[in-house]
Amino acid sequence: QVQMVESGGGLVQAGGSLRLSCTTSGLTDDDAMAWFRQAPGKEREVVSCTSWPGDPADYIDSVEGRFDASRPPNSKNTLYLQMNNLKPEDTAMYYCASKNEYCRHSWRDRARYKYWGQGTQVTVSS
Repeated sequence: QVQMVESGGGLVQAGGSLRLSCTTSGLTDDDAMAWFRQAPGKEREVVSCTSWPGDPADYIDSVEGRFDASRPPNSKNTLYLQMNNLKPEDTAMYYCASKNEYCRHSWRDRARYKYWGQGTQVTVSS
C-alpha cells in the first residue's frame, strides 16, 4: 500500500522561501515522484519530476531556477521541494504524486500518476 503525505506549506511574502516535504511508504526506486500544483479555478499542473533517488529533476519553465526538487539517496522515501523567490502566481495546493515508470515517459501527463497525497497549501502574498 503506497502512502504519500505532504507537509511544509504555509503563507509567505513574495520573494520568500518554503520547503515542502512528501513522506512516502511503499514506493520503489523505479517509481518516479513528482510535484503538482492546482490554483483555484485552474487545472492541476505538473511542477517537477524526479526519476530515482539522487537524480536531477525536470521542471516546468515557470519554476526553473527558483524551485529545487530532490529525493536524496540517504532519504529516498522523502521528496522535497525547495521553493525560492516565490511569486503570488505560485499560490496553489501542492501535491506529490508517483508513477510506476521513469520521468522520461510523459512526465507532464497527470493521468500517468497512480498515487497522490492530500496536498499542502502554499499562499504567496504580494
